[in-house]
Amino acid sequence: MDAAVLAIQQCYPQVFHACHVAHRRARSDRQRLSEGDGAVLAHIGAGTSPAARDLARHLGVGAPAMSATLQRLERLGYVTRQPRTKQRPTRTLALTDAGREAMQATSVLDRERLELLLAELTPRERSRAVAGLQLLARAAATMPRGRAKA
Repeated sequence: MDAAVLAIQQCYPQVFHACHVAHRRARSDRQRLSEGDGAVLAHIGAGTSPAARDLARHLGVGAPAMSATLQRLERLGYVTRQPRTKQRPTRTLALTDAGREAMQATSVLDRERLELLLAELTPRERSRAVAGLQLLARAAATMPRGRAKA
């Protein structure tokens, strides 16, 4: 496990610094999203459909604050909440097409820089890189915030 931890500690910052956009989000921009709103969209769009309470716990915010954020994002047309069913008693969240566009426009990772980075890889390498990140994101979504040791 130590080798995997070391590899991620060395590699992730290199990708982040190569593609990071230094800006702060303000609700006055075209998408009307704050930095926190962008983080919520990124977590919903990470190939998961989290429940609001799980997302609040993961991001370290209270349920009322998360509820207000989600209501606003839903009014803006960026998020939908799936209805409860017998099989799924908790309402899950999904990004709309507009939500995906807003998330990309407000991401801390620049789309053009990511495209240049990915162009350096073969199609197979790109698939493997994305699959690896999706696995890490899935694990991160289930890990409580602030957890230091397993």
